[in-house]
Amino acid sequence: MAKKLKIRLLPNGEIQMETQGVKGKKCLDYIDVLKKLVDVKITDTQLSQEYYETENEIVTQDSAEIRLD
Repeated sequence: MAKKLKIRLLPNGEIQMETQGVKGKKCLDYIDVLKKLVDVKITDTQLSQEYYETENEIVTQDSAEIRLD
């Protein structure tokens, strides 16, 4: 699933943000993105089910052997 950031601007001036496809604590990094976009004060955070999930990351490691004879 692609990572998405949904931002809603409400008539009362409130801004709501929702992440989709971002699992675990990484979703909290997007709060800083919102703060950089606009000068806002975060008043409430609601965690979705994805916060409690872990993201499967594929880590590859290349290795090489160099021999000097």
